[in-house]
Amino acid sequence: MGSGRRSERDGHADTVVLKPAIDGIAEVFHTHMRQHAYPMHTHRSWTLLIIDSGTVRYDLGRHEHGALNRTVTLLPPHVPHNGTPTTEQGLRKRVLYLEPEQIDPDLVGSAVDHPMFDDPLLRHRIHQLHGALFQPGEQLEAESRLALVSERLRQHLLDDLEAGPVTDDPGLADRLRDLLDARTVEGISLAGAAALLHAHPVHLARAFTRRFGMPPHQYLVGRRVDLARRLILEGRAPAHAAADSGFHDQAHLNRHFKRVLGLPPGRYARALRSGTDLSGASGRP
Repeated sequence: MGSGRRSERDGHADTVVLKPAIDGIAEVFHTHMRQHAYPMHTHRSWTLLIIDSGTVRYDLGRHEHGALNRTVTLLPPHVPHNGTPTTEQGLRKRVLYLEPEQIDPDLVGSAVDHPMFDDPLLRHRIHQLHGALFQPGEQLEAESRLALVSERLRQHLLDDLEAGPVTDDPGLADRLRDLLDARTVEGISLAGAAALLHAHPVHLARAFTRRFGMPPHQYLVGRRVDLARRLILEGRAPAHAAADSGFHDQAHLNRHFKRVLGLPPGRYARALRSGTDLSGASGRP
């Protein structure tokens, strides 16, 4: 989702750069640094870093820090920092450059003082967000995951992780469900839904998840799989069913159809024509 390129240059290998097609993220950068050491520099964006292997030391706000592969690092905009791998194997990292407005600028000072979070849930959510950003047709998923990541970061910076549960408006969640039902094929972005429903995207995603036990993108995918299934039952070829149910392409349908039903749509269509018993592959949900 978005435009990307692969490159290899001195000190870097296995590098991927992506300009996502969603608001809030300026750039995605994956790389394996073997020798390169970054000099002191700044970014206009928030730098959200997770490490898959190796470690790095860096200076931020005149203090020395280190980042490990189990932690999350958030570097604020316009604050000088550097970075050097500390192992012979180098550093394999994934970075999201978040637009400045994605996090309240009043929280820059907190990020300078405490740039690292040892939070497995946050790290897992960031990992899921990276995955969604590279999947065609998953804009709503990427937006929803970004909203949850941004909210978790805000809680860390406010030292508010232990706050009590937020009371969400179930009516708001119901209205979003109705909107997703009405726009199953054409879809809608989280930002677009938030504007129509006069709600903040984070509040909207959280309210829906609390109400229905799944995030908005997962609900929409389920509706599309159900529609594609009905179209195939009516005799539509899987490729046409994919387009007519809102999927990016047949590969997009294949991935979700198999995840939900346990078999790809092509096999489902062949079984329909032949009357094959599929009970050994998957029970009907």
